[in-house]
Amino acid sequence: MNLGNTFKSAATAIAVCMLGLASSANAATATATFQVTATVQAACTISATALAFGNYSGAQSDNTSTITVTCTNSTPYRVGLDAGASTGATVTTRKMTGPGGATLGYALFQDGARTINWGNTPGTDTPASVNGNGSGQTTTVYGRIAGAQYPTPGSYSDTITATVNY
Repeated sequence: MNLGNTFKSAATAIAVCMLGLASSANAATATATFQVTATVQAACTISATALAFGNYSGAQSDNTSTITVTCTNSTPYRVGLDAGASTGATVTTRKMTGPGGATLGYALFQDGARTINWGNTPGTDTPASVNGNGSGQTTTVYGRIAGAQYPTPGSYSDTITATVNY
């Protein structure tokens, strides 16, 4: 083993390390900051389940549907229900249409006792305003077909549009 060569190798390694340290000592940095912004707009979505009364035989029939509304946190909203698609229907005299244009009357209510009609005019015949919380909030629609109606046998249907006003 040649000590001279070993010494030269060690000296070279030390010199390379010193250069690396010298380079690091001379490095500089600079920083900058920037703003990140967003504007959250009030927004709501709405969905509903079907209201299926099943077979009607002339006796009063009750059932429910569920409306789910998701609004941005603290956004106040109300849900309105229109008169439906049947000719001549109103929010207080809704009608399903069946065979040959026959109709079967029904009603939609805000309460389980089925005493408060559910209409489409915010502040008049819709439920009170609710504040959104960023998650789905459900509301029950209480439906009723009054007894003693005897229209033509067959299938009856209507389409209600639920609207979230916010």
